[in-house]
Amino acid sequence: MRERIIDTAKKNGADLVGFAPASRFPADHSIFKIFPETKTVIGIAFRVLRGTFRGIEEGSTYYQYTTMAVENMEEVIMPAALLQVSLLLEEEGYLGIPQRRHQTVMEEEGSTNPEVAYNFIVRGVKEEPQFDFTDAAVLCGLGEKSFHGVLLTDEFGPMIRCCFVLTDAELEPTSLKEPHLCDGCKKCVSECPGHAIAADGSTDLWRCAVYYNGANGTRNPFMPPDAFADLEDRLEIIAGEAQVTPEKAKQILDRIIFYPPAKHSYQTSVCGRACDLACYIHLEEKGVLTKKFKIPFRRREPWKYELKDFE
Repeated sequence: MRERIIDTAKKNGADLVGFAPASRFPADHSIFKIFPETKTVIGIAFRVLRGTFRGIEEGSTYYQYTTMAVENMEEVIMPAALLQVSLLLEEEGYLGIPQRRHQTVMEEEGSTNPEVAYNFIVRGVKEEPQFDFTDAAVLCGLGEKSFHGVLLTDEFGPMIRCCFVLTDAELEPTSLKEPHLCDGCKKCVSECPGHAIAADGSTDLWRCAVYYNGANGTRNPFMPPDAFADLEDRLEIIAGEAQVTPEKAKQILDRIIFYPPAKHSYQTSVCGRACDLACYIHLEEKGVLTKKFKIPFRRREPWKYELKDFE
């Protein structure tokens, strides 16, 4: 049945499948609140197409990443695989409980999710047990955790998205990966256009949301010269240097109307996940990724506008 699960997941678009015994998770983990009889956690990972970053790299088209690498992955491709794997388990007399991210529910009152509109998020929902997908993916043997807290895989680096199935079937586990990809280069820190990642690798999610949406004008081809004209610190915002509190972030986000979001409230990533891309390029240049391409991703100096264009 384990091989049938892998085959089913891959026939439905998955690239990697891993299995973690429930014993790898703490006794008070959310998986046991969701399904106390969990015996195995199945991690299913999908590559993010490298080509969806191409338009952002060239400063030409931005909708491919948001619609194809986030929206369609989360709303179409991944749920289809979850359903098929869960159906297979039920055919064998076991339960399969699909687990995908609930993008608009957060337990933390003062936080946000950069990928969706902040005013669509419901905060403080403490009885909705959700778990850390990156940690769960590591426990399923899919990869390791990067310095800035994302999953890294041998094949695709950080260009990966995950979902899970909880089941009462006992399945042979996947071995844990020995961390070897992240070398602590901190390019994720230096390449963020809004300095949202601290020196210790933690991310200010409100600041991340502001610059994920494109508040740095030197990296946003859609920003008009008079952007944020009613804000005194507009040049600091445009340069990625402004002080950003949650309330300030909302002020800025309410004024970023230069490029439309996707259908399901997914915000357009104008930064192109610069942290993940910098990580990917570094790993590719080191030659440690097993998935090879004919040409390197970065082939020329990144384009950039001058701050004086907004003065």
